[in-house]
Amino acid sequence: MDDKARIPTNLRTLLILEILSSSDHPLTATEINQDIKLPKQTVHRLCNTLVRAGFLTQLGSSKRYQPAGRLRDLSAGLLDASRVQIARHQILVQVAREARETVNFVVPEELGMSYIDRVETDWAFRIQLPVGTHVPFHCTASGKCFLASLPTRNRRAFVASMELKKLTEQTHTDPDKLLAELKEISSKGYSLDREEFLDGMVAISVPVTDVKGRFFAALAIHGPIQRLSHETVLSHQGTLLDAAEQLRGTIFSDEDGNDALN
Repeated sequence: MDDKARIPTNLRTLLILEILSSSDHPLTATEINQDIKLPKQTVHRLCNTLVRAGFLTQLGSSKRYQPAGRLRDLSAGLLDASRVQIARHQILVQVAREARETVNFVVPEELGMSYIDRVETDWAFRIQLPVGTHVPFHCTASGKCFLASLPTRNRRAFVASMELKKLTEQTHTDPDKLLAELKEISSKGYSLDREEFLDGMVAISVPVTDVKGRFFAALAIHGPIQRLSHETVLSHQGTLLDAAEQLRGTIFSDEDGNDALN
């Protein structure tokens, strides 16, 4: 047996997860094995074990694997257990101080966009969406920010698979109109929620990307229409973009200031 065949099982599993995390699309077991070069049946068995355990999922009825919720939870947990969590939160504090509105750090999950960090506004009148809340993709600034980051073909398939539930009079329920807005968001680099999720609430969101430009999270500001009109919400775009760049450098850099993913 060669050195590859003697790789411990737990390390084999990590190598599979590492390869999938570095790919921008789901992979078959054969494609995964191009780098690992283990016996074919071993890679198939390990991938199926990871699916049963909730770390991977298969794309529809295909034989392609992609990260599942449990793996993303693990990734988020590892980040939250480190210095990154503190540094990330301090950037949100800075944005909230400048904008004087609630700031959210939001990631995509199966159930929708998940709030994993936030800083509340100091105004007495505010709209509360606690950490751990899931909100829809199609009618929130952070959700549309994520959808707009997808390649065009994937974006169309994603929208076609969703129930575009009407939550307010402003909610997009027509797939074509939503896709048109997502194309515009992709071009402009920010997304707006114009009372589409909750009556009386508006929001703006920008993407936080990794060092390869891939979507990682959304950074958003929301507030009541009484303080934050459709027009004035755009005044916070520059602050969010600057903060998103700081977050990218903080989350994806090592202690020496080098890109951790390079």
